[in-house]
Amino acid sequence: MTEQQLIYTLALQHVPKIGATTAKKLINHCGSAEAVLKEKKSSLLKIDGIGTVTIDGLFDAVHIKEAEYELKFIKDNNIETHYFTSDSYPERLKHCIDGPIVLFQSGNINLKEQYIISIVGTRKITTNGIAFCEKLVETLSPYNPVIVSGFAYGTDITAQKAAVKHNLQTIGCLAHGLNQIYPKVHKKYVADIERHGGFYTDFWSTDNFDRNNFLKRNRIIAGLSEATIVIESAEKGGSLVTADIANSYNRDVFAVPGRTTDSQSVGCNNLIKQQRAHLLSDPLDVPYLLNWQLDTNEKPTVQKQLFVELDDNEKIIYNYLKDKDKELLDVIAVDCDIPSYKIAGLLLNMELKGVIRPLPGKLFEVI
Repeated sequence: MTEQQLIYTLALQHVPKIGATTAKKLINHCGSAEAVLKEKKSSLLKIDGIGTVTIDGLFDAVHIKEAEYELKFIKDNNIETHYFTSDSYPERLKHCIDGPIVLFQSGNINLKEQYIISIVGTRKITTNGIAFCEKLVETLSPYNPVIVSGFAYGTDITAQKAAVKHNLQTIGCLAHGLNQIYPKVHKKYVADIERHGGFYTDFWSTDNFDRNNFLKRNRIIAGLSEATIVIESAEKGGSLVTADIANSYNRDVFAVPGRTTDSQSVGCNNLIKQQRAHLLSDPLDVPYLLNWQLDTNEKPTVQKQLFVELDDNEKIIYNYLKDKDKELLDVIAVDCDIPSYKIAGLLLNMELKGVIRPLPGKLFEVI
């Protein structure tokens, strides 16, 4: 995208009564943001769903002027921009009707051929929540997923710090422009996050900080990911909004259950009860239900003498697959008389030990 094209795109984004969905409709009709801003008002009013109120102020010269100021900020701070039809724009976000027409980025983000999940939850995370969140990221680290969150207090920063610890990419989706950091106390984590990923936002440097921004930001958290995981939540909270948005995008949602007497578990328990989320009791439920597969080409092959390190259940599975050649995960569980909630963990351990490998369609075979 040229600078001139970016200026017109920013100008269209700056119009108060035109959100991302309407902006895309106008661009798709006219061909570009520049064409929209140069089109006759009478022609725009012929577009289905476009009324006078919607485009009121569209042709005000202030939008181009403000766009030029924002472009200077972008250039001065080496910020990357991603137009909603460009190859660099996150693929899953392209399928979200309300995804931003231009996304701003700092850091080093690579989403090509990556598993991507969002981890969200209460800002008042409990010690149990912290422990589960850290264990979740650690357990998933062999799959090399990108961890997305909101860089806020509590669950968000716990997940992103755990990602950095395990050398995973992590993305903080911000509810403000890239000229500031909220909360300020998290400035100390910015360099680590940008080395291991970076930040996304669709807010400008001139946007006033507002609590309502968090709700708008949540659509990016949900839209980037194939699944959203809610660690803990009270009866109401932003993470539940993110879960609802993920459901509206037809993405998977997971929720960690808790005791009915725990205030920070009410939201998660309700998601599960209302069948708006998978129950997540074991971190390995995530790769199992999402059908993730380890890249066995990157895992060192373990010599056969390490067979003695297999536990009793793993030996049963190994001998079974040796006879069967290959078999489905669910069939393995039934034929080996091993509970389904245990089988995914056992198979993962055996993959890491180099004695079996996954095949497409939840099949497994002996190496």
